[in-house]
Amino acid sequence: MNRKQKEEVVAELTAVLAESEAVFLTDFKGLKVEELGNLRRRITEAGGQYRVVKNTLMRRAAAGTPLEKVAALMAGNNAVGTTDRHPVLLAKALMGFAKENQKLVIKGGILSGRTLGYDQIKALADLPPKEVLLANLLRAMNGVPTGLVRVLSGVLVKLVYALAAIRDQKQETQA
Repeated sequence: MNRKQKEEVVAELTAVLAESEAVFLTDFKGLKVEELGNLRRRITEAGGQYRVVKNTLMRRAAAGTPLEKVAALMAGNNAVGTTDRHPVLLAKALMGFAKENQKLVIKGGILSGRTLGYDQIKALADLPPKEVLLANLLRAMNGVPTGLVRVLSGVLVKLVYALAAIRDQKQETQA
């Protein structure tokens, strides 16, 4: 690769990193070409990209970006998974593949400018689907007014019982 090609790769990587909401670094040592192809397919289906990058080019592209914080992880064979809209799906794709193939090692990454370790990426991958989270949020939001209605109706019911008791007491004293 000549100098001009390297500059083009760095410029392209810099643009991808600037647009990405999530970037995950992995070590792919020992994976066969077919396995890497399978991993790339999964990540593409999840709305992301996966590419093998030379460490020196990656460090240059990461300069001045949040990924610079994880530059220490850039040793050995590195590949980077990026996405600009679906970080949970990317994490699920990487973790799912890593469970099936022990050779893929997830080193860490960046999500919206925050540094993530392996455990945090695993927690991200373990999140329930978006529909389930929205249903839980709706249930919680619906629970507050429902509880308020129950409390207020309980007060009214007690008021009705108290008025009925006063009426019954007045009827007994008049009779």
